[in-house]
Amino acid sequence: MPTDRKLKEVDELRELLESSTAIVTADHSGVSVTDMTSLRKSLREEGVKFRVVKNRLTERAAEAAGMPDVMQVVQGPTAIAFGFEDPVVPAKAVTEFINKFKIGLKIRGGLLGSRALSTDEIAALSALPSKEQLVSKLLGQMQAPITGLAMVLNGPVAALTRVLQRHVDAQAAGDGAEQAEA
Repeated sequence: MPTDRKLKEVDELRELLESSTAIVTADHSGVSVTDMTSLRKSLREEGVKFRVVKNRLTERAAEAAGMPDVMQVVQGPTAIAFGFEDPVVPAKAVTEFINKFKIGLKIRGGLLGSRALSTDEIAALSALPSKEQLVSKLLGQMQAPITGLAMVLNGPVAALTRVLQRHVDAQAAGDGAEQAEA
């Protein structure tokens, strides 16, 4: 008979699975408590939830959420990073933390939507730019033709302005020379 605590944990995991855009699973064996605390803090700042889970409870939560592919990336001691907005963030945040602090956390795989991802696919996902970076690049690309058009259209007006300014300068210099002679 399942306890209330376990039922509550299964329900919380189900909600996290349903609301996440991407998850990254990792083997947390051999990672110190201080490293895990630092990792959790770092991920929290990125908007990623990080939980150490029991596989059987995760299996029940995955079944309840209609996401059986989760079990392809959950074996042994497992911790899961749940990302909610940008699917790149959990993979990038976990990978950067592992590389920066050289902790013993080993990425097992992940889930993008309902598709299971291998360790190599998680590494490729972590190498992608974030959503904000992609949007800014797209906006820059969209603005480039407009900026070029504005500069082309501004060219004749700027040239006319320079010609008129030189003419005014020449007139002023001529007037100054006439006054000096007098």
